[in-house]
Amino acid sequence: MTGAITHVGPDAADQRRSGPLIVTEDAELLDDLLRLCAAAGAKPDVHPGVPASRGGWETPPLVIVGDDAVRRVRGAARRRGVVLVGRDQDDSGIWRRAVEIGADHVLLLPDGEQWLVDRIADVAEGAGSPALTVGVIGGRGGAGASTLACALAVTSAREGRRTLLVDADPLGGGLDVLLGGETTAGLRWPAFAASRGRVGGGALEESLPELHALRVLSWDRGDTVSVPPQAVRAVLAAARRRGGTVVVDLPRRVDEGAVEVLAQVDVGLLVIPAELRAVAAARRVASVVGMVLGDLRVAVRGPYAPGLDPREVARLLGLPLLGEVPHEPLPQDGSVPPGGAVRGPLTRFCAAFWEYALAEGGD
Repeated sequence: MTGAITHVGPDAADQRRSGPLIVTEDAELLDDLLRLCAAAGAKPDVHPGVPASRGGWETPPLVIVGDDAVRRVRGAARRRGVVLVGRDQDDSGIWRRAVEIGADHVLLLPDGEQWLVDRIADVAEGAGSPALTVGVIGGRGGAGASTLACALAVTSAREGRRTLLVDADPLGGGLDVLLGGETTAGLRWPAFAASRGRVGGGALEESLPELHALRVLSWDRGDTVSVPPQAVRAVLAAARRRGGTVVVDLPRRVDEGAVEVLAQVDVGLLVIPAELRAVAAARRVASVVGMVLGDLRVAVRGPYAPGLDPREVARLLGLPLLGEVPHEPLPQDGSVPPGGAVRGPLTRFCAAFWEYALAEGGD
């Protein structure tokens, strides 16, 4: 495996934080703030003034101060992450009061509700490094992209990472079937068709089927074959905020939904059988995908046509070579998923990929 995969940081699975601190005695304002915390999936700590407990003011990742409480927190130690909340749109004095308590932001309700929900959700989930997101796409039909995507996800989960496998190909039959979990309880893509704005990462994870120690967002066997692009964007963003790894099985057709997925992929793996027709088809796929995805690598599968080897395939496509994907027969009864054989060649390939992709420093 050659080249560097750039990623912003390590697994964020252990970076979760507590909810915000709310400082107010205004009952009506408190009701609104508690409602916003509930929408963000956060449990706040509420006080009428600066908490007396040690670290009660300094420790919370976010402090929301009601305009009624400015006098009571004026002498508190300066810290980052303080938001002053008021209601009077015509009160210019709120900016002076914000300076007095060292607030980072001034927020007026109800106009600023969505911003505050997003900020609360960030601290509730832990706004650490997003998941390393890997997209797998076939250079032609039957190239083995779904098998490799499943194997990468199964291997990542076995190694102890928070892992989400996303089936972005509505015509592929469902990755839950490939993993032997088509009857496992949990939501599938059609359930998220109405999603807008921000989706809670924790709620998303808990709602999905759990198979082989990973979460799977798959398609069902119904008639729905698409969800709105804004729903795709919201769901993928939520998945990435949870940290760890996200593996996406990409469709070869690039529609609006696929573009939303590609925009959030860190590195793409183009799986190609070493055949001349497959290389010709893969060139067209790479041309379209490359308009959205900046880092696309070639993963070659045998058997090889005369005159072709992995390096030659990569040269013909003008893309970096990731490596050669080994063939690994699977039991016909589905008892072992792709990547499920701990000492199998496909598992070793996937383990090497994750070691390479998640190396310290992101290289």
